[in-house]
Amino acid sequence: MTSADSSTPAPIERFSPLHQAHVDAGASFTDFAGWQMPVRYSSDLAEHHAVRTAAGLFDLSHMAEILIEGPDAAAYLDYALAGKLSMIELWQAKYSLLLAENGGIIDDLVVYRLGDTKFLVVANAGNRFAAFEALAERATDFDVAVVDQSDDYALIAVQGPNALAILDATVGVTDLGTDLHFMKYYRITDAFFRGHPLLVARTGYTGEDGFELYLAAEHARELWDALVVAGADQGLVPAGLASRDTLRLEAGMPLYGHELTLTTFPAQAGLGRVVNLNKENDFVGRAASVAGPEGGASVLVGLIAAGKRAGRADYEIFRSLDAAHSDGVITSGALSPTLGYPIAMAYVTPDLARLGTEVYVDVRGTRLPATVTSLPFYKRVK
Repeated sequence: MTSADSSTPAPIERFSPLHQAHVDAGASFTDFAGWQMPVRYSSDLAEHHAVRTAAGLFDLSHMAEILIEGPDAAAYLDYALAGKLSMIELWQAKYSLLLAENGGIIDDLVVYRLGDTKFLVVANAGNRFAAFEALAERATDFDVAVVDQSDDYALIAVQGPNALAILDATVGVTDLGTDLHFMKYYRITDAFFRGHPLLVARTGYTGEDGFELYLAAEHARELWDALVVAGADQGLVPAGLASRDTLRLEAGMPLYGHELTLTTFPAQAGLGRVVNLNKENDFVGRAASVAGPEGGASVLVGLIAAGKRAGRADYEIFRSLDAAHSDGVITSGALSPTLGYPIAMAYVTPDLARLGTEVYVDVRGTRLPATVTSLPFYKRVK
């Protein structure tokens, strides 16, 4: 008898270029898309509250960075992605979707325009290879290079009300192409850190103001340490994936594998506006997007409830206490650290999606009432 795994190579465990910094800070780790990433340093609640009230420092080096460059770069992205990327300005960012032919979502992405014919596409860690493969296949008829640079980059995020003050105080960050005080949201600029090229984007995944910093992996520890020093009197704390998840949930931001999947249409997830059907050119997934999901397909809603017992991913939703069959499922849920009550994102049948509708969530065998509400649950005061 042959062992089932005797000829199967063990999965490769990957480590961030900042791994030792996390070990030194006492982080606990979790596997995320094959990477050992910090899930928390102190407590989930403390890190969450720090981002809402001061600032958090995140390692996002597991994310995928794909360079698109060439004379046809803009036209190619208009074909490859659901949005009209040719219309974004130099140093602007845009959220977009990489669709399959059947209209399902391969990945959700952020695209930065770094030049007239140069773009940086940032994909989710778990979709790195699927996104790169799809992008490469779609480049056949265009004069463009599609290059996976994920292993070359480190990505560090500073998120929270004090993020700007911390970057101002970070020694070694120089030659910013744009004054960060006047930099708009969803913009990016070039800079240097101790003489090394640096990209500074005013983007994030927490619902707070903040910045995401891209630089060569070998210089990541230097920048991380410089940010820690700069943030010492600004309330900055290192923050892990657990707090990042509750922060993005409060902000109503979808997570691939939860709210977004290959079988999800953008319209179901409230992202129909991201698909630009007014583009003159064809794009992958256009015909399926025009047709839309089948009638009666579930739609994404927000749920709020009383008490402290929160619905979690995969918990079923019912229209009544005695309904025999479920009419929906939670995709993400938690007791909101900021709001103090349970919140969730869920897919429900269209007739239950109206704001104010009461439904019941099966929480470990007990059906608890919840109310359909709009997203996001939390919005920062600007």
